[in-house]
Amino acid sequence: FLPDVMHKMCTDYLSGNTKSAADMQIKYTGLMNALFSDVNPIPVKAAMDILGLGAGPCRLPLYPMEEKALENLKLKLKECGLI
Repeated sequence: FLPDVMHKMCTDYLSGNTKSAADMQIKYTGLMNALFSDVNPIPVKAAMDILGLGAGPCRLPLYPMEEKALENLKLKLKECGLI
């Protein structure tokens, strides 16, 4: 759900626009940390569900994301303007 952002950040960096790339890195670091706060793909599937992309539940032995972590993920998505 962020391929355009990641592409722009990499393109900016590689073309020498390091200020823009750094600004984007700072803006999205909290979200990236939230997406990797638990075993993959638990947070990614939770984020996709929040965004309405319907990833569905994880299969065993994985588990639903804990409520506190889920609230943090929602907050980071809001801070990035995604919801």
